Amino acid sequence: MIAALIRWSITNRFLVLLATALVAAWGVISLARTPLDAIPDLSDTQVIIRTPFPGQAPRIVEDQVTYPLATTMMSVPGAKTVRGYSMFGDSFVYILFEDGTDLYWARSRVLEYMNQAQSRLPAGAIAARANRVFPARSVESSRAARQPSPPSSAEPTRRGPASASASSSAAATLPRSISAASDPRDTY
Repeated sequence: MIAALIRWSITNRFLVLLATALVAAWGVISLARTPLDAIPDLSDTQVIIRTPFPGQAPRIVEDQVTYPLATTMMSVPGAKTVRGYSMFGDSFVYILFEDGTDLYWARSRVLEYMNQAQSRLPAGAIAARANRVFPARSVESSRAARQPSPPSSAEPTRRGPASASASSSAAATLPRSISAASDPRDTY
């Protein structure tokens, strides 16, 4: 069988070379059309709401800001996990969406539900913002994603809402129904 194939290939050299050239050309074209992502984004689609409530204790921030926002965000379409973290003067609510959810669609849904929750927030809470957070900086618009801005001195750049030393105190101030993770670094 193999000897017959070799004999046929020797007698039909032109067909063998033509088939080899066609397969090589097909490979080059396929390689050129294959999309390449140098650093693929494997993270979940998440939207983070940061609400400063200056001068307030974590328990007050939780009761008056984090809990109302987290309970409202649980009804956002496509949200699979909602996590709330309260700390001194700040509230963070993380909304993680189903795989394949468009980031801009998710942000617009969160903004719609935030408008509903604004009436439940106290007067001292600064208007909440929805951010997509990358490991080194937060982004508030698609323009900021193209042109990163330096971090302000008022908000230090960090990976999560709390440092490792504050994670236990932040998790201790959350009600059990909202605290899905014991460590804020679980969101990355």
